[in-house]
Amino acid sequence: MTASIAAQLIAASLTPDEYRALEEKSETRHEYCDGVSIPMTGGSYRHSQIITNLIVLLATAWAETEYTVHANDLRVWLPEWQMGTYPDVLVITGEPRFTENRTDEVLNPTLIIEVLSPSTADYDRTKKFSKYCSIPEFREYLLVAQEEPAIDRFWLGEDGDWRWRRTEGLTETCSIATGNLALPLSKIYRSVSF
Repeated sequence: MTASIAAQLIAASLTPDEYRALEEKSETRHEYCDGVSIPMTGGSYRHSQIITNLIVLLATAWAETEYTVHANDLRVWLPEWQMGTYPDVLVITGEPRFTENRTDEVLNPTLIIEVLSPSTADYDRTKKFSKYCSIPEFREYLLVAQEEPAIDRFWLGEDGDWRWRRTEGLTETCSIATGNLALPLSKIYRSVSF
């Protein structure tokens, strides 16, 4: 990426279309929120391994279902917040809905998974979660710890209120409503040392 593109990506007051055009040319990814482009940092081995394990586990379980699993290179657009973000893992139920004629920006994930990093954990738990709640199809959110085998699961109850449950330990299983699936933590944390 040239210095010129890098400078434009972090400049304030980009329109969504300016951001998208720059992002298409960029060698690194940037989140976008209300005119500001924010560079994304690289992940660790542990972070990457957990994401890989989740994708393999989910994609295998849902090989011939209506659920599609996507890695952290597909952007989710939140129109209400004028925000583009790259969740670590996202699941779409049925057909994807895209922003206008784009194929790199979806609007309708039902399950979003973030693998927590020390620098983003608080944001993922609070502001980012509240912004994800603006997605009409969004029903479930998993926050997967890196430093210990633990998952915080949030799901939308039938009454419209969000619920929370924490699952800890390699011998435990986190059950999710999306696809009625049980996720053994031993498989999520396979090849991860603590």
